[in-house]
Amino acid sequence: MMRELAAWGLGLCLLAAVAADNAGADDLPIRKAGLWEIKMARTGSPLPEMTMQHCTDETTDKDMNNMVSPMAKQICSKQDIQKTATGYLTDSLCSVGGVSIASHSEIIGDFNSAYAVTTTSHSDLGSKGTPRDTVTKIEAKWLGACKPDQKPGDIVMPGGGFKLNVKDMDKLKALLPGGKP
Repeated sequence: MMRELAAWGLGLCLLAAVAADNAGADDLPIRKAGLWEIKMARTGSPLPEMTMQHCTDETTDKDMNNMVSPMAKQICSKQDIQKTATGYLTDSLCSVGGVSIASHSEIIGDFNSAYAVTTTSHSDLGSKGTPRDTVTKIEAKWLGACKPDQKPGDIVMPGGGFKLNVKDMDKLKALLPGGKP
């Protein structure tokens, strides 16, 4: 269960910090500083919809992008972001552990009060019982200032008993199967 929560937390980091380093690509805006409530649901996931809270500031969002960008450059042959009238569209093609994953995301909202992300993904190989096609939906809303016991980067998982900080990415990786500190 702890590994699944860590995977969701890592997924949140990756989705919150879509890297946009291609020439001519549009950059996603930085989220408003403060406490964000983020609801995530993924078809075919063993975990039900999950709601977590993320305390952030401008520096943390930029740092998340800088942490994810080198990883994305290594595993993704395509990373496109386009601004639309209602938000952004992203398309990526990445390879992780020999599995090729194509993803398309639609992002709507203002990044100051709320945003929503719908990502459809297709992997060329799926492990037994794991769907090759998935849809992940994220709904985020700004709640206000971070709580007094929180610092930028803190993610409080459901139930409030498990807190991690995105600045401790190495600790997150160690919780994942095959991860190393």
